[in-house]
Amino acid sequence: MASEMPVLLVADPDEDIVKELAASLEREGVSVTGVRDGAQALLQAGALQPDVVLVAATLPVIGAVDFVRAVRLSRAVPVLLGVGEGHAEKAVQALAAGASACVARPYRVPELLPFIQASPRVLAIGGVELDVVGHQVRVAGRAVHLPLREFELLHYLMRNADRTVTRDQIMRHVWNSVEGGSTNTIAVHVKRLRARLGDHEDKLIQTVRGVGYRLSKSGNAA
Repeated sequence: MASEMPVLLVADPDEDIVKELAASLEREGVSVTGVRDGAQALLQAGALQPDVVLVAATLPVIGAVDFVRAVRLSRAVPVLLGVGEGHAEKAVQALAAGASACVARPYRVPELLPFIQASPRVLAIGGVELDVVGHQVRVAGRAVHLPLREFELLHYLMRNADRTVTRDQIMRHVWNSVEGGSTNTIAVHVKRLRARLGDHEDKLIQTVRGVGYRLSKSGNAA
């Protein structure tokens, strides 16, 4: 999988901007698919399984903020918001909804490449392999079925390996909640996830008391 071209889905109403960006990125070894509104973007996000999604703040039909909220209900794909002058409020709303970052529009390839190249399709830590596109998890080579929410939780922890993530951050990025949520809800899902991974001594997913959780690169699940 590491040799495959990364896939970028671009949702932008300006066809010329998309064509220019696609030509530049394809010279960098990135496969680009462009759509012109949020409804098409939602369909392609499911069908294409892109590594990264880039949406314009001016996205028609389904707006950028609503698009981010919808995607976060089913996937943890990085979503970048393309912003220009006058888009500060939309940027704040999109980030609160779960967008990964904001980038300048018209787009600049040097700004986009680090996000695209930093989105591997397979994450491997502590004997656990997570296939982002295939939604599959293996522990020491053994396939493990995870319900969607636990898959998203594991994906978020693995993307932030060796960093402590707070409960509020987990609720925002995994549960798509900006209001905060039940500490018990997160604890129950972490407990179930540890059991499915065979992390019986909590060496892989560690509790940081009073703060949140950390997935340790030096830990092992089973």
